[in-house]
Amino acid sequence: MIYRYSRHLLLPDFGVEGVLGIVDGDDVELNNLHRQIIHQEAYIGRSKVKSAADTCPLNYHRYDIVVDATDNLPTRYMISDCCVLLNKPLISGAALGLEGQLTVYHHNGSPCYRCLFPNPPPVAACQRCSDSGVLGVVPGVIGCLQALEAIKVASDVGEPLSGRMLLFDALSARIRIVKIRGSSPTCTVCAENSVFTQEDFQKFDYETFTQSPMSDKTAPSLNLLPESARITCTEYKGLIDKGEPHVLLDVRPAHHFQIVSLSRSLNIPLSILEEKLPMLETSMKETMDASATSDKQPSLYVVCRRGNDSQSAVQLLREKGFHSAKDIVGGLQSWAHDVNPDFPAY
Repeated sequence: MIYRYSRHLLLPDFGVEGVLGIVDGDDVELNNLHRQIIHQEAYIGRSKVKSAADTCPLNYHRYDIVVDATDNLPTRYMISDCCVLLNKPLISGAALGLEGQLTVYHHNGSPCYRCLFPNPPPVAACQRCSDSGVLGVVPGVIGCLQALEAIKVASDVGEPLSGRMLLFDALSARIRIVKIRGSSPTCTVCAENSVFTQEDFQKFDYETFTQSPMSDKTAPSLNLLPESARITCTEYKGLIDKGEPHVLLDVRPAHHFQIVSLSRSLNIPLSILEEKLPMLETSMKETMDASATSDKQPSLYVVCRRGNDSQSAVQLLREKGFHSAKDIVGGLQSWAHDVNPDFPAY
C-alpha cells in the first residue's frame, strides 16, 4: 500500500495514517456504472458496500470526517444532523444534470445543513438523478473535489470550503465560489442552546419531515384515478394481441421518448398536452377511419415512465371530453417488468 500511494506520501503536508469507510444501503445497478466507477458489471444486483470493499479493501473503525454523496433530501438532513451530534465535519457534494456544488458543513464555524435550510424545500423543487439525469463526468468532478476537501480537512492544510460553496457549471466550464452565512444561532440542531439529542435523532422521521422518500425505489405511486380508468400492462398487451383499435398516448418529455418507446405510440408531453389536444383528436379520427368498425370510437390509453404523469394526463383528458382515456398502471417500468423483460427500461 505504501508503494501504491508513494507519490501522494511524498508530499510533506500529508500523513501516512488514514482509514476509508463506505455506507450505502443500495445495490449496484447497470445505470450506476457511467458515473460510479468503483463498481463493475459483475457486481450488478449486489450490495454497493460489498462491491466497493472488494475494489478498495477497507478497515472499519472510527472515522473523523464524513463525505456525503447522496442524492435525496431526507438523507442529507439525517447525515448533517448526525455529524453535528458527533461533532464531525461533513464534506457535502451534489450533482444534477450539468451542474454540481460542494461545501464543508460544521467545520471551523461553518453552518450545518439545517442552518441553511431550516425548512425543506417543496417536493416539486427537489430533483434526483433518476428523474432528471446527470452527465457522468459531473459527479466525477464533484467527487474528486470532495476527496480533495476531505484530504485538506484531515491534514489541516490549505483552505477548506468552510463557509463557502463551490458551484460548478459543466457547460460553461466555470467554477464560482460564493460565501455562505456562518452557523445560525437559532439552528435547532447545531446552535449553542440546541436541545436536539441523540435520542431525538434516532426517533426523528426524516422522510415525513421532508415529505420525500430516501430511495426512489420506495417512492409512493400516485393514486388519482378509479380502477375503471386504469388498465394493467398485462391487460394492455392482451388488447394489442387481439388487435383492438386504439391510440397509445405517451406523455413523457420528448427527449425521454427518443430514448425508448412502445411501438406506434404518439408522443405529446404532459406539459403541452392541453394545447396539443387537436393533434390527439386527429390521431383518434385516423385510427377510427382505419378501423373495420369505423363507427366505434377507438380506445385511448396513456403511458408514461412510472405511471404517475399518465394519471394526471387521464384526469385532464377526461375533463376535456376524452372519456375513454385510461391510464396504464406502472408505465414503461411495469411493461419491462411484467410484459417484456428485454424492453430497455431506464
